Amino acid sequence: MRAYRLPDYLVSGEADTTIYLLHGAYGSKEYFRYTTARLVAAGYRVVAWDAPGYGTSEVPQQSSIAGMAELANRLIDATHTRHTVVLGHSMGGMIAQKVADQQPGRVKALVLSATAHTFNHSGPEWQANFLKTRVAPLAGGRSIAEYAPDLLRTMMCPGAASPEIDHALYNIRQMDAAGFQKAIAATAAYLEEDVPTRLKMPVLCIAGELDATCPATVMKKMAGMMTQGEFHEMKDVGHYGWAERPDEYHQVVLDFLARHAPA
Repeated sequence: MRAYRLPDYLVSGEADTTIYLLHGAYGSKEYFRYTTARLVAAGYRVVAWDAPGYGTSEVPQQSSIAGMAELANRLIDATHTRHTVVLGHSMGGMIAQKVADQQPGRVKALVLSATAHTFNHSGPEWQANFLKTRVAPLAGGRSIAEYAPDLLRTMMCPGAASPEIDHALYNIRQMDAAGFQKAIAATAAYLEEDVPTRLKMPVLCIAGELDATCPATVMKKMAGMMTQGEFHEMKDVGHYGWAERPDEYHQVVLDFLARHAPA
């Protein structure tokens, strides 16, 4: 079987510490443009990827969170500097945990944004609704561009508005349905509940108070399972803290990095 090539990625800045940005199931490396700019301005080097099936990264025959983490580790092998930090949002946060789990000692610090440690985190009713709202529109003949922007709005604080939100909603309209469906299947199959207990590096868990996709209670529990877990809850924020309230989000991240992985 032909080996999967490295996923597409964008490098910004130059520094001894590289931060890898792993997007969620609705996303791409492009929706992290504003986050990349803030991190580079703070003195970091940033690598943002398009996960398998996103952007110009090829759609894999099979997909899993562990498999995507293996590809992320291959990308780190090819592009790393002295210190490695991984920031994963939503699905990307699951991948980020496995990146660190697969290569103990590689990741200096980890930032987990609006994510979970297992698809089992909120019970069967939540699972059924998650799959219905994300996959059923495609099965009914609607494109991602037709239904996803409205869905993402429901995942944010009512009335949230920012250039970051506008940019994210624009970019999800470019997504490929085949790659997205593989990613959702991989997320739904991710049940490794004990990974947080093996993460020994400093880990920041950022949750939104209003996030029903990855509830703050789940992320607080995750942080408590980790040796060096920290938890920050953003009030009146949903699933997209980096876009809904970007100043607070990025300041929390930069404060954490200053203590554990300075530029």
